[in-house]
Amino acid sequence: MKTEHIEQKADVLGGKPVIKNTRIGVDLILQKLAAGESVEDLLLAYPSITR
Repeated sequence: MKTEHIEQKADVLGGKPVIKNTRIGVDLILQKLAAGESVEDLLLAYPSITR
């Protein structure tokens, strides 16, 4: 997978897509957004990611 903000490596989270340079799974972020958390909430909870 090749994108600006998402990466996928076999040795990180079992090869799941993650936010680039973190171990935060894209699926986790999508689940939290679907559950009603705001982008601001996520940025506070995960300071290693940026808008």
